[in-house]
Formats: sequence, structure tokens, C-alpha cells
Amino acid sequence: MVRGVSRGGRGMPGRGGMGRPPFRPRVLMLRPPFDLILAEPAFPRCKPAPDDSALTQALLKRHAELCPTPSEQAAVLALVTKLQTVLDNLVVAPGDFAACQLEEVRQVGSYKKGTMMAGKNVADIVVIMKTLPTKEAVEGLSNKVNEEVNKLTRAEGTGTVSSACNERGFTVTAPQAAVRVLVTTLHQNLRKLEPEVHLDYKVISSHLAAIRHSRWFEENAHHSSIKVLIRLLRDMCARHTGLEPLTPWMIDLLAHHCIMNNPARQALPINVAFRRALSLLAGGLFLPGCAGLPDPCEGAHARAHTALDLAAQDHAAATAQTLLRVVARGGHRYVLGLQPFEGGKDISTEITVWDGVVVSPLAPAYQETPEPMDTDDKDEDNVQDGVAA
Repeated sequence: MVRGVSRGGRGMPGRGGMGRPPFRPRVLMLRPPFDLILAEPAFPRCKPAPDDSALTQALLKRHAELCPTPSEQAAVLALVTKLQTVLDNLVVAPGDFAACQLEEVRQVGSYKKGTMMAGKNVADIVVIMKTLPTKEAVEGLSNKVNEEVNKLTRAEGTGTVSSACNERGFTVTAPQAAVRVLVTTLHQNLRKLEPEVHLDYKVISSHLAAIRHSRWFEENAHHSSIKVLIRLLRDMCARHTGLEPLTPWMIDLLAHHCIMNNPARQALPINVAFRRALSLLAGGLFLPGCAGLPDPCEGAHARAHTALDLAAQDHAAATAQTLLRVVARGGHRYVLGLQPFEGGKDISTEITVWDGVVVSPLAPAYQETPEPMDTDDKDEDNVQDGVAA
């Protein structure tokens, strides 16, 4: 027997020839928050559900206030139709227009989805260029569109429009409506963009994402209850600072999830979906370590809430917890904005009392820690040529 070989044979350490197995790398397990709607079979009801008609009526009343009036819708429709006509003509027959070449024109945003809010008469159109989106090309397209649209308005006797360029493209403004023209380019041109010459890469990419979002919404979120909940959530996010960082796309996905994602695969009532949305946000749907909501328009592991920083995620969850407690005490009219609280208090940031129950906002759980200072050269001033001074 050759020395140096262990008793287990084959040179393996230890008895029986078996070595210690390698350590398994730690796998990040993303867990969803508790959702009573999905867990309802495990928690059967012991008594009938309480009457929630007051909340339902308040939600429908607030939604009626948030819907744009027929005159607002007509003003936006008229301007969008003119712009669509002009841009389609530039795609098919550009004529002597040589500032850029257009590939396609798509309507996106809340106007396309049918979730436009009252008082916000703004529509969005994405223009896909065949050529690279230089700042000069955007300015030339803006001037051409402004000229052609004014020809149409003068022929109808409906006044004039103006056009102004910005970092995303340009905006065409009429007396009662506006249309944001968002400029992007073909996907194969993205790697050719130069920061000093062309529009910003992130802006261009976000406009391509807006097209994907509108297409997904049109195919999957056409139920009217989803649009009702989207308006209510957007209004609530605009009035409470802790929820302001939530993007329209996050709200769209949240509303679709709360209405349609249930064991019966049937649309839930608006009052149940509204409570569910607040409960999920309060339970940490958009917190680190949570599965969140998958982004159907991105990669397999993309999550919608990763666009928020850690402080915004914490603030959103804390605000939702406060608002959920207020709703549980019958304060839904104040959460929805149907009436202000006494003294003009902000119920999401100030202590309030509801029938003897004190609801106080939560303190931030996330504290940003400063980065440690580099101390490698702390003795550099005391050492000269390897000899202490």
C-alpha cells in the first residue's frame, strides 16, 4: 500500500472516500405579500361580509369627478386626429421634407389607454425615426408639423397651434388641448447614439417601452373596472407625497393585478379591488425582497418596482399602511379626496383621531448609511520615502 493515500481510497480525504460537499450558493428567495383574495380558500368566512356600499358609492362618485368632460375629450381628439394625419402623411409621402425619415407613428399614454384625467388634456404620440434622432432633426420635424397642423386649423377656423421642443421631442399646444410628440428610433440604432448629438439614450428607450406598455394594456387591461381603479389610484398618488414616486406603469400593473388576479379569474368589485390595492402596498408589495409585480414587457425576472429607490419603496409602504388604517376606521372619503380633513391636515403625514382611535404615521424604516471613508492613505503624510518623518 502506498503511503499518503487515506484509508478511504482514491486519495479522497476522510473515511469512505467521501469529501465534504461544496457549499451551495445562497439563493435570493422573493416572497409575495399576504393576499387575502388569493388565500381566501384557506380562511373561510365565519359570518357574512359587512356592507361596503358606502365605500362603493364614494369610489364611483370620486371617479365621476376624475373623468374628463365631453368637451375636454373632444378637444384632445380633434388635435390628436390632426397630428396623426400630418405624421402619417410624412411617413407615406414626405415630399421635400428631408430633416428626418419616419418609420411609424403610435399613440401611447393615458389617452390611448382610456384613463385620461379631468383637467389634464394631454395626449402622447410616439414617432419612430428611421434615421438617428439628432436635435436638429427633432427641431425640423417640430417646425414641419407645426406648419402643417396650422394649415388644417386655419381651414377649419379653429385657431392656431404652437410647437416647442424639449428633451423628449416636442409639444404641440392648442387653446384647449396639447399633444406630446415623443421621438425615438429603431432598436438597431440605439447603440449608435451619441450623447452630444442625439437625444438621451434612456429617453429614447423609455419611448420604445411606452409602445410596449400601450400594446400590452390594449390586449390585457380593457376591462372598465381596471380603468376606474387606475384613475382612483393616480389621483390618490398625486395627493399623498409618499405615493408620488409610483409611475403610471406601476399603477397600471397594480390595478390589473387587483381586479383580475383572483382564483375565479373574474373582475372583482371596485370596492374589493381598492382595499386590495392598499393592502398589498401596505404589506410590502413594492419593498426589497418581495416578489412584487413582474413586468410583462421586459425580461423574465424584471420587476416593476425596481425603478424606485429604497427610500421611495419604504415611504410608499408606510403611507399605504397609514391610509389603510384610516379606511378601516371609516375615513375613506378623506383618503379619496371627497372632503378635506379638519384644519387642512394631511392624513398621511399627521396624527389623526377616528372615533377615539389614534392613527399616527409610521417613522421611516430605511436609513441611508454613509459610505465608509477610504483610510488607506491616512498615514501618507507621515511617511516619506519609506521612512517615518
